[in-house]
Amino acid sequence: MSAPVWIVNARLLDPTSEYDGPGAVRVEDGRIADVVRSAAFVPFDDRETIDAGGLCLSPGLIDIRVKTGEPGAEPKETLKSAALSAAAGGVTTLVIQPDTAPAVDDPAMVDFIQRRGAALGLVNILTAGAATQGCEGKLMAEIGLMQEAGALYFTDVDQVIADSGTLMRVMAYATAFNALIACRPHDPWLSKGAVATSGELATRLGLSSVPAIAERMQMERDLALVEQTGVRFLVDQISTAGALETLDRARLRGLEVAASVSINHLRFNEVDIGDYRTFYRMDPPLRDENDRLALIEAVRDGRIDVITSAHSPAPAEDKRRPFAEATPGAVGLQTLLPAALGLHHEDDLPLLDVLRPMTVGPAELLGLAAGRLATGAPADLILFDPDAPVVIDADALRSKSKNSPFDNRRLQGRVERTWVGGRSIFSA
Repeated sequence: MSAPVWIVNARLLDPTSEYDGPGAVRVEDGRIADVVRSAAFVPFDDRETIDAGGLCLSPGLIDIRVKTGEPGAEPKETLKSAALSAAAGGVTTLVIQPDTAPAVDDPAMVDFIQRRGAALGLVNILTAGAATQGCEGKLMAEIGLMQEAGALYFTDVDQVIADSGTLMRVMAYATAFNALIACRPHDPWLSKGAVATSGELATRLGLSSVPAIAERMQMERDLALVEQTGVRFLVDQISTAGALETLDRARLRGLEVAASVSINHLRFNEVDIGDYRTFYRMDPPLRDENDRLALIEAVRDGRIDVITSAHSPAPAEDKRRPFAEATPGAVGLQTLLPAALGLHHEDDLPLLDVLRPMTVGPAELLGLAAGRLATGAPADLILFDPDAPVVIDADALRSKSKNSPFDNRRLQGRVERTWVGGRSIFSA
């Protein structure tokens, strides 16, 4: 149990209440016991006091799309190394993806991940469950029992459930439990073998490519089934302007649809792959600059509910290969905050708008009590300097894999301290 403490002289950032101003927070028994919005506040008791020095104090980040290698591929990443990366990056809650080996497709695997995460005593480690057995898109997994065991939502991650009948059964079954289903939309036939987005650059580089319309095509199918079943639905890793238009139409029809985007698709475009730079090979592939700008505007106006790191570790031997053969994905837990703060420094998004889809947005989507500065909320907090210059050194990241597209990039934003349940788990 953490000792009671006051954190004073802070710039409080609370997207839930829209408060951005001076104040103090009292932490007791692992929860926020009091929030004071005043620049002149002096603690009225003799509890330990931490002077924030005017830095930003916000809810800890919640990352709902994190891949690890545990179980099955621990050399890539373990739950411990992912948790250490998260703590250093200000991520206090992470949701593990179920495409492990074996897959998280039954209650015992859900229980294993959560018990293993709790035993580490670092960040909150939760899990999603597989929508189908083995994430193979064929037979429905036991969604009801996994939800009882603690699975927060259900997805086959990057695997498309191509059989519409199977997906409709998954959605209809999930509706009975008010469970959230997530699908990453990409037409599996148009996307097969593609490593880049169709266009002049992919043609010049001789890379197999997929048109941006493949995302919207699959999304139209998925949303038609959402309309049929009434399921709660997450469009996972939206990446094109056309898909945003489809999302808008679905919401106008009254469908309960949320959308997430990866930080990589907010900060990079297809030009970044340059001369076959495999650390920029993503899935979905990096898009046109117009798509990137459309996604930023969608964050600005609140159409994007969640920003994720899309943390996907891969060792050097899987990345330092010909572009078409390299494993897609990037680590991102430790770089999520400074990368996202680029939307504030470079694209003029208010800090609260940047933080919202990484705090209260995912918390509300998944029914978590975290993500807000409010009395009674978990004391999952981060203290950070939004203006501090940082140069990303991939070799210094705490992840076991070092495949960061931000390597050697100059960013702004440094996490100074991280608390989970009132316990200090990281200090710069």
